[in-house]
Amino acid sequence: MDANILVVDDEPEIADLVEVYLKSEGCTVFKCGTGTEALACVARERLDLAILDVMLPDISGFTLCGEIRKEHHFPVLMLTAKVDDMDKITGLTIGADDYITKPFNPLELVARVKAQLRRYTRYNEADKSSESRDLIDFNGLVINRGTHECQLYDRELNLTPIEFDILWMLCENRGQVISAERLFETVWGEKYLDRNNTVMVHIRRLREKMGEPSRNPRFIKTVWGVGYKID
Repeated sequence: MDANILVVDDEPEIADLVEVYLKSEGCTVFKCGTGTEALACVARERLDLAILDVMLPDISGFTLCGEIRKEHHFPVLMLTAKVDDMDKITGLTIGADDYITKPFNPLELVARVKAQLRRYTRYNEADKSSESRDLIDFNGLVINRGTHECQLYDRELNLTPIEFDILWMLCENRGQVISAERLFETVWGEKYLDRNNTVMVHIRRLREKMGEPSRNPRFIKTVWGVGYKID
């Protein structure tokens, strides 16, 4: 796993532990104790993934994630000490790709890092010869899987890898209703559990970025009790 990973945590023992496990997988780790230091590192280094603690001494991890998302698409994992759905929803809404609760199993963290890097790498190493199969263009929406670019009415949409995966899957199956369970298990590659609102949060975020009204969206429609579809 050859990757540059940013670890932001003001507890040195946690940052050091994460560093040991990631370095054992061949990663280069950049450790920061504050959000200010982290933003400087983001501007300076070519990063493949970031792990952000929610509670930082200067700014929150949520704020930091939002700043990163203004310019970068690489995966972001949030660390939270609270077993609280609101923390998870907040993180996903501002652009995080995954979250893990403290105390955590370092091996689980490494597994999640690997999963996010695999997903992210698929776009950066897309085969240009398959460009025609990787382009969907309809009703003012243009989505290119090969270049990981998406435009709506000639306006660039700044999508995270997860958001892009969801939109691509819905576009690729245009006219069909895709259940939240199928979306989750295809995009996240994990087993869907009841009462999992992760897909709903990402759909809401997608609609916001597309400027879609929640009550009568033009593109992503909710089929209540069934799933989502794009016509």
